[in-house]
Amino acid sequence: MNISSLLRSLLAGLVLGVTTLQASAQAWPVKPITMIVPWPAGGPSDFVARKLQPEMAKALGQPLVIDNIGGAGGAIGIQKNVGAAADGYTFSLASPLELIVAPLTLAAVKYKPEDLKVVGQIVKAPLVLLARKDLPANTLDELVALTTRPGAKDLSVGNGGNGSLFHLVAEKFGQQTGAKFVHVPYKGASPMMTDLMGGQVDLAFTIFAGSIPSMIADGKVKVLGLTNRTPLPKFPQIAAMAAHPKLAGFEFDSWASIVVPRSTPDVIANRINKAVYEALQNPEIRSAFEATGNLIVNPTSVADLDRVYRDEIARYQAIARSINFEPQ
Repeated sequence: MNISSLLRSLLAGLVLGVTTLQASAQAWPVKPITMIVPWPAGGPSDFVARKLQPEMAKALGQPLVIDNIGGAGGAIGIQKNVGAAADGYTFSLASPLELIVAPLTLAAVKYKPEDLKVVGQIVKAPLVLLARKDLPANTLDELVALTTRPGAKDLSVGNGGNGSLFHLVAEKFGQQTGAKFVHVPYKGASPMMTDLMGGQVDLAFTIFAGSIPSMIADGKVKVLGLTNRTPLPKFPQIAAMAAHPKLAGFEFDSWASIVVPRSTPDVIANRINKAVYEALQNPEIRSAFEATGNLIVNPTSVADLDRVYRDEIARYQAIARSINFEPQ
C-alpha cells in the first residue's frame, strides 16, 4: 500500500470512528446509568440523590443506580468518576467540598477541579456565621469592633478541618474586616456545633440548612449573618454579609450538582441537564429540598453552569494562595 492509500484508509477510519461516537451519543442512553454519591448512605448528599433518582430515571428512560463511595472527604468517589469513560453512563452528585476544596486540601488527591464539568445544579444554600450565645456581639459591626479594637483577644472560629470550605471563608472574612482568629479544626460539623453551643468555641461558619435554623430559633447559638448579597425572603431578619461596607463580594454558598468528566459529549451533557431540571419540577421533590433549608436552582444551561464553576474554582484557589495554604 502506498502512502496516499494509507492516508486515505486512516482518514476513512477516523471519519468512521467519529461518526460512530456521534451516533452513540445521539442514541444515549441505552443502558442503566450510575450516579456516584461520594459519601456514605444516609447523609445530606445521599438524601439529595435519592430524592432526585426516580424522576431523573424517568426523564432519561433508563434505571439510575446510586453508588455510595465514601472516603477522603469525598475525593475517592470523585476520582472514580474522573477515571470513568466520558460516555454519560457514570456521573456524580458533587459539591464544592469534593470538587474544589479537596484538591486544594489533600495532597493525595490527584484530580483537578477542571477535570469535571457541572451539567446540572440542583440546590444551594448560603453559609451562615454563628456565634456562641453569650458572645458580646449581636451584629456584624459589633463583631468587627470586638475583634479589631486595641488589645482585642483573638476569637476562636471552628471549621471542618484545615483548608476546608469553612476555613477558607473565615480567612476571607478576616482579610476583609481585619479580624484576627484562632482557627480550630474539627472532623465534622456535628462536633463543631456541639462545642459552639457549649461555648468552647466563639464562632463558626457552616451551611444554613438542616437543623441550623431551628438551633438559631431555639437560642442555642447566635446568628450574625448570611453569606448573601440580600437577605433571604424567609429569614429577612438575618443580615446579608455582602451588604456590609467591609464585606463587598462576600457571597459564598454550598451547592449540589451533577458532574461528568469534562470530555463528555455536549449532546449527552445537555440530556443530563434537561433531566435534572425536569426532575426538579416535581412538587414533592421541591418540598423535600425546601424543607431542609435548600434553595432550588432555576434551570441553567451547561455553558452557563461551566462559567460559574470556573469562577468558583478561581475564587477558592485565590483564597488558598493568599494564605499560603499547602495541601497536607
